[in-house]
Amino acid sequence: MKHTTSILLIFAVVLTSCSNLSNLTKGTLIGTTAGAAVGAAAGAYFGDTTKGAIIGAAVGGATGAIIGRNMDKQAEELAKMEKAKVERIGEGIAISFESGLLFATNSAELQDAARQNLTILAASMKNNPDSDLLIVGHTDATGSEEYNKTLSERRAASARAFLVSQGVAESRIKFEGRGESEPIADNETEAGRDANRRIEVAIFANEEYVKRMQAQN
Repeated sequence: MKHTTSILLIFAVVLTSCSNLSNLTKGTLIGTTAGAAVGAAAGAYFGDTTKGAIIGAAVGGATGAIIGRNMDKQAEELAKMEKAKVERIGEGIAISFESGLLFATNSAELQDAARQNLTILAASMKNNPDSDLLIVGHTDATGSEEYNKTLSERRAASARAFLVSQGVAESRIKFEGRGESEPIADNETEAGRDANRRIEVAIFANEEYVKRMQAQN
């Protein structure tokens, strides 16, 4: 019950802040970039910001089916990346990069392997102008919570800056750092800490494309 109430409060805050939107736009909010933001907030509450963003951007129906087919094609392009987990989820794509592949310890400077993978991601985003993305940085629980939060934000920002340098519009990329708050493994083990140090990316249809497809369908 607490979870349901919290999500409803998230929806209420977003819709209130968008009071200048038309009723039609509010009615289709979950199929937009704003919907992805709502989903990300809800996902963060449940411990998975990236997948929450994808779920929040879903629209379903004929439009959702078209988006899904396009995402299938984009996921195939992204399969070229090394040591990156690419998953098709609903109407989007979730990607997880090992942080050790992207950055040196306690650093937000991209390593060569990271640049190679992000170059592939940038090319795919340019080939698919109807999709936006969210970059989320994560750390293990070593060090202070405040430091980890800052480091994860710096790393997500660094990945975003590289994508922009490769020609992806800034307006298409959101980023945030979750620090140690969304572990996927046990921080008491070395293997678990390695798994928790990661960069995740959510790819979903952008607002303009969703509206265009809805109008056609």
